[in-house]
Amino acid sequence: MVPRFYNTLTRDKADFRPLDPSHVRMYVCGPTVYDRAHIGNARPLIVFDVLFRLLQELYRTSARVTYVRNITDVEDKINARAAERFPEMEPVAGIRRLTEETYQGFREDVGALGCLPPTVEPRATEHIAEMIAINERLLASGNAYLSEGHVLFSVPSMADYGRLSQRPLDEMQAGARVEVESYKRDPMDFVLWKPSNPSEPGWNSPWGYGRPGWHIECSAMAWKHLGETFDIHGGGIDLVFPHHENEIAQSRCAFHQPVMASVWMHNGFLQAEGEKMSKSLGNFVTIRDLLADWPGEVLRLTMLKTHYRQPIDWTLKSLEESARTLDDWYWFARDLTASSPDHAVLEALADDLNTPKAIAELHGLRNAAQRSGAEADLARFVGSLRFLGFLGESAEAWAARKKEAAGVDQAAVEALVAARLAARNAKNFAESDRLRDELAALGVILKDSKDPKTGAFRTEWEVRR
Repeated sequence: MVPRFYNTLTRDKADFRPLDPSHVRMYVCGPTVYDRAHIGNARPLIVFDVLFRLLQELYRTSARVTYVRNITDVEDKINARAAERFPEMEPVAGIRRLTEETYQGFREDVGALGCLPPTVEPRATEHIAEMIAINERLLASGNAYLSEGHVLFSVPSMADYGRLSQRPLDEMQAGARVEVESYKRDPMDFVLWKPSNPSEPGWNSPWGYGRPGWHIECSAMAWKHLGETFDIHGGGIDLVFPHHENEIAQSRCAFHQPVMASVWMHNGFLQAEGEKMSKSLGNFVTIRDLLADWPGEVLRLTMLKTHYRQPIDWTLKSLEESARTLDDWYWFARDLTASSPDHAVLEALADDLNTPKAIAELHGLRNAAQRSGAEADLARFVGSLRFLGFLGESAEAWAARKKEAAGVDQAAVEALVAARLAARNAKNFAESDRLRDELAALGVILKDSKDPKTGAFRTEWEVRR
């Protein structure tokens, strides 16, 4: 099965062929650790986790897969937030505390979303030597220059700058001229290295004590862990310009390569209830906020119901629909033995990560397994769920966690459910209906069915949201 992916660089979908048939290499821009990740940040985490899983499955017998997702732990937003939160601490100590606390929170949030850890999770501060080396190469080639203690990339020195974003030159120039620093030769030139004062983080370099610009960090980490060129670079659509455009410029000019990455994949924007998410509108929500009310699997499924390149509207209704779907899947799957993911699910994902189609295939597998009751059909359904990052816990643990979060007297509800089941089995339907109404008044929803393996009648329950 040869996957096909849409490439932002070429604006078309094509067969994916690794540069090295024995080693598939992928880089995705990770978080800047100064604040909790918001739900928009979760989208690339989930999207590229699915891609990582797919690549591992498709190339498990022929190649190893390396997935690099970086941590930006040196950036001006970090400096400002650390000074705000820890004014009593020395600046560098405050920055270290902020980045460590934020990173640990990020790891917890990503784990709750069902994402696998990347193969490598490099930190920017651990790659200063590589950043300095790239700057030296760019200065030697004439693609960079020194000015007032800064090292800057000269955009006019690269003939095909802007190929990724395909923005008209005058549009890029207009954006660059909003605030033109005096040390720039051209408004579009961007900073590779800048001086630091004693209260700011910094490192000694050939150009004095300073710190890197944002864009150079990813070029350095990708080079260190994946090489001068690699297969896939991913991230949100908002990073195409200027971040990814500038990454390409730095890396290509430093290493004299025609491309930095063969395929560029970008997920679409996220809006909340039909509006752009922003703090000013009051609809800015973090992953941690949502995890307080919803299991991570619900957030994951809600993301995957929309194709990754399309904008997604994050709504309460969609979350509720995902919760109901997962309730059914967990109830039906139980703790059954899993097999490899179904071929139809893999085919859907191999077609530019078509997760809506993959989810439709899951519904079909579930229904087919219920009709047949065959162990092989059940195993394919369960295997496909696990492959997509679901069933991270047992069905019983899932149900118990949801009931605990609802805050009801579980023992009292279980007793009423058992009494109703006994009345139904005794064909005392009047008592069965009375108990059903009593449970409904408590906000409890009942789900009656037959066990797909034994045929015995059973009742599951959940609390209405």
